[in-house]
Amino acid sequence: MTTALKQKTMEDMQKQVDDYIGQFKEGYFSPLALLARMSEEVGELAREVNHVYGEKPKKSTEEKRSMEEEMGDVLFVLICFANSLHIDLEEAFDRVMNKFETRDHDRWTRIEEEGVKDE
Repeated sequence: MTTALKQKTMEDMQKQVDDYIGQFKEGYFSPLALLARMSEEVGELAREVNHVYGEKPKKSTEEKRSMEEEMGDVLFVLICFANSLHIDLEEAFDRVMNKFETRDHDRWTRIEEEGVKDE
């Protein structure tokens, strides 16, 4: 018997991170520390992208890491940052998508405008 895997919502992820961090007396780091941590993680992601798509191959002594793992690290720290500031990321995402769908509605060339349609 197979059961479909339930997709996590952002709310689920924020709660899971909050439950994890809530185990520790130290709690969330300060916003400045979280921003520094996020910068570190984005830097590690940039390094991986450069290894795969750029001109800088990995050294034979460097640890093998995946972009998926690095993106997961960025997401975790982003969720920690949002939680520490009581920001609902689903709401923040909805706001930014509304901005892109309204303000930037005509900014980019749509596929159907070029005469290319999915069949």
